[in-house]
Amino acid sequence: MITHKNISLFFIFLLLLLFLLKLHYAIHFLWFVVIILIWIGINAFGSARISSNYHVKAFCNNPLETENKIALTFDDGPSVYTLEVLELLKKYNAKATFFCIGKNIETHPEILQKVISEGHLVGNHSYSHSTFFDFYNAKRITEELQKTDELLEKFTSKKINFFRPPYGVTTPSIRRALKITGHTVIGWNIRSLDGGTTDVELILNRIKKRVSPGGIVLLHDSGAHSVLVLEQFLQFLQQNKYQIVSIEELLNLKAYDN
Repeated sequence: MITHKNISLFFIFLLLLLFLLKLHYAIHFLWFVVIILIWIGINAFGSARISSNYHVKAFCNNPLETENKIALTFDDGPSVYTLEVLELLKKYNAKATFFCIGKNIETHPEILQKVISEGHLVGNHSYSHSTFFDFYNAKRITEELQKTDELLEKFTSKKINFFRPPYGVTTPSIRRALKITGHTVIGWNIRSLDGGTTDVELILNRIKKRVSPGGIVLLHDSGAHSVLVLEQFLQFLQQNKYQIVSIEELLNLKAYDN
């Protein structure tokens, strides 16, 4: 398996071997530069791709699912747009998982309460969702996760198990933090990119092309365009006889512990 640990050991061994060879042969220093750059490139790719399991194990879909079952997830709420998302989910009798940002919970506690009271699951999406979250050390990441858990658990009265890293990026520091907090990482395999563009048609076509049994869809409940996408996507799933199920059912994992 290609993991951060295995790749690091391989490249350290490669560099040591090259150094030993250099003691006896004329080896240009550029070979060291090339190897280090390749190592950095693999690390960057593995860190940015949550499904790679490079630093931590992430559940991104259920590849064994053969029936037309799919799970919906929403990031970055709660926000005022979460209310519109909830209305659409109720209209289509669908349940979803909301990965919440701690500071947004403090701003909209009543919306989080509505999410839970209507039977949806919630998970941890960090406290700040800072652009620099990937550069935090393990102690600071642990504090963010624990702070957000405390906010969520006021409403669930149960321990939060699910965590989704901001931007889907994982790092050694996040891995170390998760060893302390014990969260299960939930990724996705159908990314809408509605956090980067407001083009409804583009977003909708992207996710429709990627729909398959056992998939996990990533949308956001933080923008009007995402609400427009959601309604059309729910219609598409209904027309194609897809059943929307919870992350718990799709992955056979528990969102909370007593």
